[in-house]
Amino acid sequence: MTKRHVSLPAEAEEGVAAFIERVDERLSSEEDTCEVVRDTLVDLFGDRDAYERWQGGGDVTPAERVRLQGYDPCNATLESEYYAEKDEERFTRSKHLQWLWRQFDATPMADNIAFALRFRQMLANHLFADAGDGLRLFKGITFTYGHNIEIGDNTVVHDDVHLDDRGKLTIGDRVSISDSAHVYSHDHDVNDQTAIENFHTIIDDDARVTYDAMVRAGCRIGKNAVVGAKSTVQGDVPDHHIVAGSPARDIRVKPGWESVAEPVGEKLPNRADERRIEFDLPDDLDAFDEFGRDLTPPDDVEPPEAE
Repeated sequence: MTKRHVSLPAEAEEGVAAFIERVDERLSSEEDTCEVVRDTLVDLFGDRDAYERWQGGGDVTPAERVRLQGYDPCNATLESEYYAEKDEERFTRSKHLQWLWRQFDATPMADNIAFALRFRQMLANHLFADAGDGLRLFKGITFTYGHNIEIGDNTVVHDDVHLDDRGKLTIGDRVSISDSAHVYSHDHDVNDQTAIENFHTIIDDDARVTYDAMVRAGCRIGKNAVVGAKSTVQGDVPDHHIVAGSPARDIRVKPGWESVAEPVGEKLPNRADERRIEFDLPDDLDAFDEFGRDLTPPDDVEPPEAE
């Protein structure tokens, strides 16, 4: 065993439990989510006096006003807000909860593990499509929406991991995702990077994705498999196998699992097309291209007629 149980002093535990329970109750009610998030952040950042002064018509500087307005997620924008294919109805609430998640990580309390892990578990219960029990969700985790993530029991996601759920992301039970790993569920066209495809990416039970690894969209990391540090996975990793490198290649089967592990070739099989997620764009979409480039390849341009 490499871990031991720790606990807060009784008085601190009482305060933590009461706070998390209160926020959970409010998020579970019919109360406006923006108001719940705003109030929670105002208090976590210790800005209640300034906020009440501002609401009462008192003088505040422009910087103070921006800060106080920023506690309300209805006054914020996120990168994923610009994604044309997003589910607008689901995104409205997930944006507010994601704002609370991100801003909580900017508070000193985010480093108090006994409090922060339980707070993020509570938020995950409201934000993710499915959140298992016993999650250990550490600081700096980011995601696209949150509502396209399904995650099982007793899984740990370490610091600064990016979980891209622009498509769909399923993470099983007892999975470990190490610091700075990136797991994707969307990809871009090589010629027109504004054209994207969404996929279902899967990390199965008991798998490990280690430090600074990247899992590309539509891949499956098999049960009990291991992805080596700084590896780039571009295909399916079979159950019980260890892969490493960029692109990741099969290294060996985990010791003791040889009899149940299927053989794999030098190159990992790519089954992303089977996990493609189709989507429709709104007819009235006001499309925005931040690049504004002519992307016509020269080989696609018909040569001028000879005179």
